[in-house]
Amino acid sequence: CDKDECSSSPCGTGQTCDDPMKSVNSIGDFTCTCSNGVKATGSSATCETDECAAMPSPCGADQTCEDPDKAANKLHDFVCTCNSDMSIKKVDGPVTACIVDECTTNPCGMGQTCVDGDKKPSSSNDFTCECANGVMAIGKPATCEMGMTDECSASPPPCGADQDCTDPNTTGASLNDFICTCRTGSGSEVGAAATCEVNECDGNPCGPGQDCTDKMLTSTGDFECACRAPKTGMSTGAAATCEFDECMMVPPPCDAGQTCTDPVKTDASLKDYTCECANGAKATGASATCETDECAVMPSPCGADQTCNDPDKASNKLHDFECICKSDTSLKATDGPATCDKDECKSSPCGMGQTCNDPVQSVSSIGDFTCTCANGVMATGAAVVACVTDECAATPPPCGMGQTCTDPDTASNKLHDFECACDKDPSLKATDGPATCDKDECASAPCDAGQVCNDPVKDLTSLKDFTCTCTNGVVATGASAICEVDECAASPQPCGADQTC
Repeated sequence: CDKDECSSSPCGTGQTCDDPMKSVNSIGDFTCTCSNGVKATGSSATCETDECAAMPSPCGADQTCEDPDKAANKLHDFVCTCNSDMSIKKVDGPVTACIVDECTTNPCGMGQTCVDGDKKPSSSNDFTCECANGVMAIGKPATCEMGMTDECSASPPPCGADQDCTDPNTTGASLNDFICTCRTGSGSEVGAAATCEVNECDGNPCGPGQDCTDKMLTSTGDFECACRAPKTGMSTGAAATCEFDECMMVPPPCDAGQTCTDPVKTDASLKDYTCECANGAKATGASATCETDECAVMPSPCGADQTCNDPDKASNKLHDFECICKSDTSLKATDGPATCDKDECKSSPCGMGQTCNDPVQSVSSIGDFTCTCANGVMATGAAVVACVTDECAATPPPCGMGQTCTDPDTASNKLHDFECACDKDPSLKATDGPATCDKDECASAPCDAGQVCNDPVKDLTSLKDFTCTCTNGVVATGASAICEVDECAASPQPCGADQTC
């Protein structure tokens, strides 16, 4: 159901279309933007830009502005034309000067009248110089009629109102030789009014306690009056109103680390300054006593599971706060968080010969230590009651079937001393392991000399099963064999037929 309205190209050529929502619920929210930034919402934008239509006009008041191409991509092409001289033009900015009065440079000289008819920059040296007797010249000073001329008597006077004028040679051939001399201050000039330099500070216009500075000796009323420290204040052309900022005194009225404020800086309001500590403590007319509770800072200098206590809150007693563990008030530290972890094994809770281990050394896990006997017997949170170990009680039994196990010493440090004895023959036994209960009856040599003994089943349950075998093959079981041989029984008979053997 999305709909991009820009897909139908609703904007004009060269314009950028953007549909921010692209939804049928927001028809008409697309924007058309010209390359010059002009925008329109819901329709194509008008991208033409007449630069001359700007207010104020980009050209001067005595100039005409024309924008030859108002296309959006054709900026800075407007032309400013002087109304007084259409030949004087400038692109993308006003003409510097459309009127030039050549008479402003006084080209004619004393006693002559200068007139610049058209004041066009393109028409130079068209000014006229006219003498008092009517003699004129164009583009240069006129040659006035020779005669007695006191230049100082000209109207208006050639010198300033506060200057004396002297013309040493009043002949017509000697013009512009008059001298202007300043009556006050210093300065003189020949042929023109003098530039008088007057140091206005000479009369001490500022008054006591202020310094005077006259930066421009050629102008009046610009001297500066500045109050001397610790007072402050400055004025131009008149004495300053001095303010006495008590906070500027040396040494400062407030102790180090305090902020000083003087609300009324006059001699009539002394001792009204305030000294403010960083913690907000204030005093008027004196340095403040800045009590500092180091525990009041955020975040707390101690851990979350600790209590902070500052025994002395004086400003010069810092770094003396204590952090005390809430779970164990005996655990504390000064000027920093305490270590609230607790190794329960330090109190030797296990019995003699037992090994203690506290896996989580924290006050939040009390009772998790373990006590372990040398034989491996273990208890948690308390000592092992007894490390006695009957090795015969092990599962599976350490001795084989048909054997009896005996542990003569069940102390935890007496291991591997149990005995295994055969039930059928207690004389057959072993230590620290099963006994060998088999019995080779031939080991006791039950057969006579010359007989071979063989015990096929060497077990206590099969006694008397051994055999004794004679060299002639006679065999007896469970006893020595009778190996007698009747030679006469041999076949054939060893004796003759008619003989008795």
